[in-house]
Amino acid sequence: MTTLDYIVIGLFTIVLIGLIVRALSKKQESSGQYFLDGRNATWIAIGMSIFASNIGSEHLIGLAGAGASSGMAMAHWEIQGWMILILGWVFVPFYSRSMVLTMPEFLERRYNSESRTILSVISLVSYVLTKVAVTVYAGGIVFKQVFGIEELWGIDFFWVSAIGLIFITAIFSIFGGMKSVLYTSILQTPILLIGTLIITVLGLKAIGGWDEVMRVCSITPANEYGDTMVNLIRDNRDPKFPWLGALIGSSIIGFWYWCTDQYIVQRVLTGKNERESRRGAIFGAYLKLTPVFLFLIPGMIAFALANKEGGVMINGHIFQLTTADAAFPTLVSTLLPAGIKGLMVCGIISALMNSLASLFNSSSMLFTIDFYKKFRPDTSEKKLVRVGQLATVVIVILGVLWIPVMKSVGDVLYTYLQDVQSVLAPGIAAAFLLGITTKRATPKGGMWGLIIGFVIGLTRLGANVFYANAGAAAGSSWFKSLFYDTNWLFFCGGMFVFCLAAIILISWFTKPATAEQLQGLTFGSSTPEQRAITRASWNAWDVIHSVIIISITVAFYIYFW
Repeated sequence: MTTLDYIVIGLFTIVLIGLIVRALSKKQESSGQYFLDGRNATWIAIGMSIFASNIGSEHLIGLAGAGASSGMAMAHWEIQGWMILILGWVFVPFYSRSMVLTMPEFLERRYNSESRTILSVISLVSYVLTKVAVTVYAGGIVFKQVFGIEELWGIDFFWVSAIGLIFITAIFSIFGGMKSVLYTSILQTPILLIGTLIITVLGLKAIGGWDEVMRVCSITPANEYGDTMVNLIRDNRDPKFPWLGALIGSSIIGFWYWCTDQYIVQRVLTGKNERESRRGAIFGAYLKLTPVFLFLIPGMIAFALANKEGGVMINGHIFQLTTADAAFPTLVSTLLPAGIKGLMVCGIISALMNSLASLFNSSSMLFTIDFYKKFRPDTSEKKLVRVGQLATVVIVILGVLWIPVMKSVGDVLYTYLQDVQSVLAPGIAAAFLLGITTKRATPKGGMWGLIIGFVIGLTRLGANVFYANAGAAAGSSWFKSLFYDTNWLFFCGGMFVFCLAAIILISWFTKPATAEQLQGLTFGSSTPEQRAITRASWNAWDVIHSVIIISITVAFYIYFW
């Protein structure tokens, strides 16, 4: 880092403080204003917020690390703009009609109050196990690698920077609410897009072009069945990424994340109307096409630079990669010129802060609306905001405490993240999918589908932690074979089918929801007036842009097949 880099960081900090102060200056006396910005966001803000909330540490560190360790395998999870289209075209009308604040509240409308509580618990657990722990852990890695500081005040700089990140983010997110998240995402998105594009271009120049990246990665075997790092579709016997499992598993996880998870859906709930929410989703889908090229491929470039025959000299030093998860910060520290490096660090800081701020806002909203307000419905709006602010602190502490366990489960951050999500997603995905597509899914059916999915998921996660540390001493058993040895993607698909079957079976023997309860919440119960409003909210341009996004996705699969 040079003096110019620190000047750029200082100027960025001033601008960021200005945005935060502006957000804090807006009066937010109600929970709706604090959590959803008063449902007044435009499609540009929604799309950028979707992108900024998604592009956090799991991409800056995890996705680039996945590219450096396994090549194109994890691209299934990132070329998912088409899944955001499902959110905009299929789910937005139901969410808008219901006027809910949270996804658990929607399940209460569709099923029962128990379903709301169960989903709230699952969501909060998932935030602790994934988003908080991953973001804090990745933030520590980034700052330690980019700034090159090992210790500060006798403390590992990893923990100094990680805790500092939490503290600074908490200040503006707790007091600024959703408005601060939307403001910082508008600042973060262009910096990240431009900075990562520069890294990609300079990386390709250093290695000798795209063909050279493909050459180095294509001679690196991914398995014993002839696949290499450049193959997106791999042999079905591949122990980590069998093609059938990858297609099914990534779709289930993507459906849960993009269409039902509070963390993402909360962004479209801020829209002025169905049109703004849908177009925000379409814009977000366009932006979602970029992470593969801006993070995963740079990870592959880092691998090629470190493994090219004879080595690659950059700024008088042979390029070296200590770990896969160090790929992106290593590229930042070695490739970028003075000033641009500082700007990219600003983008990274903003991305990590926005990811954490989005998490803080969503988790505090879940606790406040789905737990506190449920049991104390007469609580004033101002007190609800304060309760949400205090709830954030507990979530953060639990996430930090989980970091050592997380490090023992997965050595590549992005793989760990998807592995945990693969056991939390199936039950939720099944409940939402059947919830809106059919009136026959009963309240008890949906509730037990959530419970069964959660229990199986925690069992699998516990088995992963236990057997990963026990090693050969654990021996063999049917339990180990099912809950640990089974490929994680096939396990995810099997869980999803099992939860679907459970909901359908239980629904045959339990009382269905009333017509009044279902009105507007399923395809078969929407009124002509509601369908007319939805039809008036889109036109030919929305369809054209959606087709373009799907076409780009298909072309990507064909190229990297």
